[in-house]
Amino acid sequence: MQNWDDLRLFLAVAREQSLSGAGKVLRLDPATLGRRMTRLEKTMQVALFVKSPQGYALTQAGSELLERAGAVEQAMRGTSVGDGAQSDTLSGQIRLGAPDGCANFLLPQVCAAIGRDNPALDIQIVALPRVFNLTRREADMAIGVSAPTAGRLVVRQVTEYHLHLAASEDYLNANDPIKDVEALKAHKMVGYIPDMIFDRELDYLADLGAGRVALASNSVSVQLNMLRQGAGVGVVHDFSLPFAPGVRRILTDAVSLTRAFYLIRHVDDAKNLRLARFADLMASGLRAEVARLEALQEHA
Repeated sequence: MQNWDDLRLFLAVAREQSLSGAGKVLRLDPATLGRRMTRLEKTMQVALFVKSPQGYALTQAGSELLERAGAVEQAMRGTSVGDGAQSDTLSGQIRLGAPDGCANFLLPQVCAAIGRDNPALDIQIVALPRVFNLTRREADMAIGVSAPTAGRLVVRQVTEYHLHLAASEDYLNANDPIKDVEALKAHKMVGYIPDMIFDRELDYLADLGAGRVALASNSVSVQLNMLRQGAGVGVVHDFSLPFAPGVRRILTDAVSLTRAFYLIRHVDDAKNLRLARFADLMASGLRAEVARLEALQEHA
């Protein structure tokens, strides 16, 4: 087995699948990192990466070293803690991918709480309106709005959440009353850009037959701000409404949607105790935060 410094650099390149990405994590010059990987391959007399303009993909030998090096990393984390009270804390860096609604309205509170209890832990939230590729190690784990059916992934449902039609008080006061779903056709709709809907679970307005989307964005945060400005009517997460004073739900008896968040991890990380513990904290935190915010809306 190689020395730990070599393995530490290798792990970063293997996980980031690029010298530039690993260099940012390690705060090392990518060229220096490339030389170190070349030296490691020469020392081991085996190719660890398939190098291309798209990045550094692991060979079979690289995948085997990744598993062994990950075990060494886990063992070192277990022996580098000074006392029993600290041994339960997390450290290092964990990158979490999430759709922007979850990333904007839920994860800041959840991650802040985890960070307070684990001061040596660096949490990175990547908020993108698309499905994350964990095979390419775009993140250590991801939150999704549907359960993937392909890939070497471990998936568990974290929590359900609810959505309703909503509009600002100003818009509702200035326009004809909305007494039923059919009346929506006479109102401006706010929603997703149709050809940028990355998951069927997000195509809310098509199911309602509400007509054209007059104001659209691929971001639910932007959509909510459009509603706050009196732009029209849209479907919003109940957990986002406490952050949007002046916007209220409408037609709650006629339109009530339920969706779920799923926590998605790569199967190769299933035995990584550090990531497993973070996943448990993240799942319990999300469940509690969704319940708290939705309860605020119910009592509003």
